[in-house]
Amino acid sequence: MRDFEPVHPGKVGIYHCGLTVQGAPHVGHIYKEVVFDVLRRWFEYAGYEVTVIANVTDIEDKILAKSAERGVPWWAHAYEFERELHWAYDVLGCRPPTYEPRATGHIPEMLEMIQQLIDSGHAYVAPDGSGDVYFDVKSWPAYGELSNQKIDDMEPAEDADPRGKRDPRDFALWKGHTEDTPRTASWPTPWGRGRPGWHLECSAMAGKYLGTEFDIHGGGLDLRFPHHENELAQSTAVGQKFARFWMHNALVTAAGEKMSKSLGNGAIVRNVVRRVRPIELRWYLVQSHYRSVVEYSLASLEKAATGFQRIEGFIARATEVTGGVEPATKLPVEFVAEMDNDLSTPAAIAVLHNTVHDGNKLIEDGDSPALRENLAAVRGMLAVLGLDPLAEPWVSRTGASEELTEILDGLVGALLEQRQAARERKDYAASDEIRDRLKALGVVVEDTPQGSRWTIAPHQPTEGN
Repeated sequence: MRDFEPVHPGKVGIYHCGLTVQGAPHVGHIYKEVVFDVLRRWFEYAGYEVTVIANVTDIEDKILAKSAERGVPWWAHAYEFERELHWAYDVLGCRPPTYEPRATGHIPEMLEMIQQLIDSGHAYVAPDGSGDVYFDVKSWPAYGELSNQKIDDMEPAEDADPRGKRDPRDFALWKGHTEDTPRTASWPTPWGRGRPGWHLECSAMAGKYLGTEFDIHGGGLDLRFPHHENELAQSTAVGQKFARFWMHNALVTAAGEKMSKSLGNGAIVRNVVRRVRPIELRWYLVQSHYRSVVEYSLASLEKAATGFQRIEGFIARATEVTGGVEPATKLPVEFVAEMDNDLSTPAAIAVLHNTVHDGNKLIEDGDSPALRENLAAVRGMLAVLGLDPLAEPWVSRTGASEELTEILDGLVGALLEQRQAARERKDYAASDEIRDRLKALGVVVEDTPQGSRWTIAPHQPTEGN
């Protein structure tokens, strides 16, 4: 990115807040994973060694409530949906973090941080004997700087528990154990048994794995306040410089509202990839600038999928003509400039589209150095976006075994031979009938100067499936 200078030369440290694993991730959740995966790939393309830390919040009020509703242990509930999260970002081609710490594995670091805040006068133990510990926001004059707010203008959260607080805007560092929660969801402390506050978890883990100062802290825009504001306050209050840059991706909305299960409009990733291929869902998300709201709809998703299939079609035709090339390591200067400009993927993708357009014209003249250079550039740009269909993980995910592919190729090939024979005798009705029969089975036929080729279209279930 332009004018970016990391804390340590040649190395970039990124912390982005992972999910509270209370349920299956929806498209709004996974958008953040895709955004930061592209950021990581771009820094790596620029020659940096990148360390990515993304935590898992596996202890939190919502996890306790939902596990109780299901009648399962809280830790089993959390682990089930942690695995679902891993499946979701893997299926979308997101590389796993360098390390993915769990909140429950870092209680000692949290307790140490709380004690430092108490000793320095920025935190206090609730006087009501509850075992709660709060951060005193008025003790820290810089509180509100991240979200550009003044303390006196802030309202406490509607669901904030006022008990034991000096000020209703003070936030919990530690929550004392209550009889209506499992004892296993609490740890012994000098202030009594309890569990960590959400904001404290991320500060402790970011500091442990990236140090007292690191390059980028990010997450969804909805985390800027109060979560990231609180992180910044408590971390700097113990003497850390913390993050040099903050990066927040915009939200994915549905019908103009934030996508969430509580609204009933959450598009669960596992269900969405039954409608379009995972690579097409990733393409759909990458097309938007990370700071722009993504208005999710099936119509826009399917339109994006069709657009990506055209790019795949060019790559397939150009590969057949040239015999294949490796992705370019030096990308078009216009593409590089746009990616360096605050990760402007929409403008960078416009460069990609123009390159594909030029490549389609070059194919007409057969194999040439210009076509090879064009194809290499297209694959190189897609690789940075995590979307090269001829690279891993996509190239291994054909969905069919080699034996089955060979059988399908033989059967479809026989039908295409019949279709070609019908066209040669000008029996266009029979030719169209064969094409339509194949299309009904999900096989798309494309006529090219080199002959007919076929692909299997993604399954499109009916509404409600």
